[in-house]
Amino acid sequence: MSRFTSEEEARAAGVYVAKVKSFVKREGRLTKAQGKALEEQWPNMGLNIEQGLLNLDEVFGRSAPRVLEIGFGMGKSLVEMAQAAPDTDFIGIEVHRPGVGACLADAAEANITNLKVFEHDAVEVLAQSINDESLDRLQLFFPDPWHKTRHHKRRIVQSDFVQKVRSKLKMGGEFHMATDWEPYAEHMLETMLAAEGFENTSQTNTYVERPEYRPITKFEVRGQKLGHGVWDIIFKRVS
Repeated sequence: MSRFTSEEEARAAGVYVAKVKSFVKREGRLTKAQGKALEEQWPNMGLNIEQGLLNLDEVFGRSAPRVLEIGFGMGKSLVEMAQAAPDTDFIGIEVHRPGVGACLADAAEANITNLKVFEHDAVEVLAQSINDESLDRLQLFFPDPWHKTRHHKRRIVQSDFVQKVRSKLKMGGEFHMATDWEPYAEHMLETMLAAEGFENTSQTNTYVERPEYRPITKFEVRGQKLGHGVWDIIFKRVS
């Protein structure tokens, strides 16, 4: 795109612009249970970007607080949160198909009705499926830290992404991040402190204690036993 001043200019000239992805899609192998859950539960719990901007009251059949989680992995903590907060509606986004299948299987087993999922790129879902000022909280737990310096541009928490999140949050809505990689935590905090329209909920203007609503994972417990830290960051939309 070197001869163009913007992506828009390149597209207008008919030039394809490859976007840097914040994830690597690893398909993996579906278990029978995951495949069965995808086949049986997707019609009721699955959402597609082709549906366009969603009317979430119609999607869930009610008006309620809405929480969206990006990158829910195998979905265990997301299902646990949905089960613990039946008066709140949850939307999960994940590109890893076995994870989507596992999440659907667990949700069905728990008879959860307040959870819907996308199997798609989160940035595109936010842009094409989620209305502005429709979310009470957006969660980003343990995203890929992209350790190597040359890969830092792939980190999802960047200033432009933060402003996309801001547009989808209601006034007073929260952006909750968590990571077990301290350099990424520092990057997240620095990015958020510089972001327009947000205010840190931390009294020290740094990190917060893990809220009760975020389940602690087996991975976290194992890490804590080894002396590893976890950093939670919660910023509130104020403008």
